[in-house]
Amino acid sequence: MRIFKHTFASLLFFVGAISFAQEEAQQKREPGHYNQSKFKQLYEEFATPNTYRSASGAPGPDYYQQQADYVMDITLDDKNAKIFGEETITYTNNSPDDLEYLWLQLDQNVRAKDSKAPLRNGGGVPLAEQPDGFASKYMGEPFDGGFNIDYVKDASGKALPYTINFTMMRVDIPTPLKSGEQYTFSVKWNYNIPDHTVNRARSGYEYFPKDGNRAYVIAQFFPRMAVYSDVEGWQNHQFWGSGEFALTFGNYEVDITVPADHILDGTGVLQNRKEVYSKEMMQRYEKATKSYDKPVIIVTQEEVEAAEKGFSNKTKTWKLKAENVRDFAFATSRKFILDMQAVKIGNRDVMAVSMYPKEGNPLWEDYSTKVVAHTLRSYSAHTFDYPYPKAISVHAKNQGMEYPMICWNYGRPNEDGTYSDRVKYGMMSVIIHEVGHNFFPMIVNSDERQWGWMDEGLDTFMQYMAEQEFGEAFPEAIAPNDKYPSRRGDPAKIVPYMSGDQSTISPIMSNPENVYQLGPNAYAKPATALNILRETVMGRELFDHAFKTYAQRWMFKHPTPEDFFRTMEDASAVDLDYFWRGWFYTTDYVDIGVKGIKKYYVTDKPTKKMQEYMAARNITEADLPPMVYLAEEDSEDFDPNLKGKSPSESSQTLKEFMMDNMTAEERAAVKEPKYFYEITYDKPGGIPMPLIVEYTYADGTTQNITYPAEIWRKNDDEVSIVVSSSTELTGIVVDPKMETADIDTTNNSWPKKEEQNDFDKFKENIKGK
Repeated sequence: MRIFKHTFASLLFFVGAISFAQEEAQQKREPGHYNQSKFKQLYEEFATPNTYRSASGAPGPDYYQQQADYVMDITLDDKNAKIFGEETITYTNNSPDDLEYLWLQLDQNVRAKDSKAPLRNGGGVPLAEQPDGFASKYMGEPFDGGFNIDYVKDASGKALPYTINFTMMRVDIPTPLKSGEQYTFSVKWNYNIPDHTVNRARSGYEYFPKDGNRAYVIAQFFPRMAVYSDVEGWQNHQFWGSGEFALTFGNYEVDITVPADHILDGTGVLQNRKEVYSKEMMQRYEKATKSYDKPVIIVTQEEVEAAEKGFSNKTKTWKLKAENVRDFAFATSRKFILDMQAVKIGNRDVMAVSMYPKEGNPLWEDYSTKVVAHTLRSYSAHTFDYPYPKAISVHAKNQGMEYPMICWNYGRPNEDGTYSDRVKYGMMSVIIHEVGHNFFPMIVNSDERQWGWMDEGLDTFMQYMAEQEFGEAFPEAIAPNDKYPSRRGDPAKIVPYMSGDQSTISPIMSNPENVYQLGPNAYAKPATALNILRETVMGRELFDHAFKTYAQRWMFKHPTPEDFFRTMEDASAVDLDYFWRGWFYTTDYVDIGVKGIKKYYVTDKPTKKMQEYMAARNITEADLPPMVYLAEEDSEDFDPNLKGKSPSESSQTLKEFMMDNMTAEERAAVKEPKYFYEITYDKPGGIPMPLIVEYTYADGTTQNITYPAEIWRKNDDEVSIVVSSSTELTGIVVDPKMETADIDTTNNSWPKKEEQNDFDKFKENIKGK
């Protein structure tokens, strides 16, 4: 007779009872275990969805954003290193609210003579300090670099009252600006331009004593409208120096007057190219617009070396126009070599541009524009086609800073033109990173001042992918058989930070001003988390679709962290709340290991543990259907006569089941495992991750299994897994390819690997010499 259905149903009931009892015991051992589960949904941490921002992570039907349009006249005084400006701002109130006043950012005030920014940090006397930092702190008067506001006027020329609070300026308007209305006003200002090589200023000049010239990289140079949004109204957090910018999209018309022998470029399209370019430059430019394989030099090094001696007293005005950008910046100097190359992005041509002094050669001429072009291709493939007409890389000492269509980047050869791989790759990486910022946050316009990781972390992740793709695009730049030496993104490289002193580690979801180690916190850790999410947790296909969905949903808009988290789940059908909680909301780390292993064999006799379980519940063998039991080899239940036998040989019950429920052909096809193991894995680290295991067997074969992170959902401390095999298990390695940023690999193997102590390593080194 066929007894299969009865036996299977009874077995399910019995095993289910045991599982329930084990779970119940776990709950009793850890009160509140379920409520504290890492897999609990993030409803408590997230804002409630509304008509502005939907639960899916997409903009809602009532989503709005303001617009600020600028018309500016700028004059740069090269002799005195000073900038003068006048701007007319037309502000459109697209919000449903009436606005009583307007807030503008005055970021240069962080460098005002009486700025409180240098006083915001303690720390005592450092063990060592660079000369420029020491000199600026303790020698001489503080630099006076704050805004001098000449006036604020309405459209009719009438003065408007205003109040300056450190780096913010409130403009009081006569009547509230109603929803749907526009308001036009003007500001006139000036300020002293700082030397950006001192204290790593984001904007300023570098002075070259050998020829007496300056190279200017100018940004945050005008009073800029703050963001007003559905999330927090006016974003008027002060600029202390670390948290960057929150800005409103708009259109710009900017006239910039500089010495006539300067070469200038900036955000937007140059409107009067024929007026400011020579005939030779125009011819070279036309050639560059059709050169897709290599850059064309527009201004040569020879021409620059001649210009460096001139110091013209005449001026030129460069006219730039930009649409739908959140900011504006420019660079200018008579020292700038200029080259360009066309890049095909979708069905459009984009110009990749580099500006650099002769001190940057030959490194910059060889690589900069090519790296810009590669970055645009790589980032566009993973997000959306780059929508702007150009992307400019400007050489600036010790710089790495980004603005729409233009960025400053470091990487300088030695004076004799030689350079190390470290300098070369450092330059390439910073160009990829800063050009990549066009995507995050210049277009996907997150609030950098509040959430530094949303631009730096996402961009560093994208940078890692672009770097790893670089060798395929430019094999001549990478040594044969070498990978691009990415500084951040590889899981193993975040381990020192995540395993460090918890008193100096903050969650990723922290304001940039409030963290000790901004680089690891806002750049490296989120980039690594996203790399692990793509490669190990979700897989590339699901991740790439979700990430591209986020980028396209929020391009030219203002997303929040929740919009990102929700979109990644919405577009992939992967529940990632445990992942966001562990990696972004805590300072937990990853540590998973092999706790123990037990070998079992099959028997018809109830084991002692089973007998105790039955006795406690008044169950006899007669109450049960025919059962198969697994007995631990090292227990008193062990029967040496059954060792090495197949399950059907050691269990009459199983043999009868197979005879009654399988045909002869089915029985012949059965591959019976001879070895049964219960392997217990523990998780000293707080972050649940997929359990990636490589099993090695006595016949030399290996088996790789990835158990989903959900395996930790009911027990955050340890889990036990049964492995059956036809050959003996000889080795276990957790996370064999180091995919999860596990901070302690000493517990990742069975048998445990013997670790050499420092003395043994020293002796081995001595022997080898």
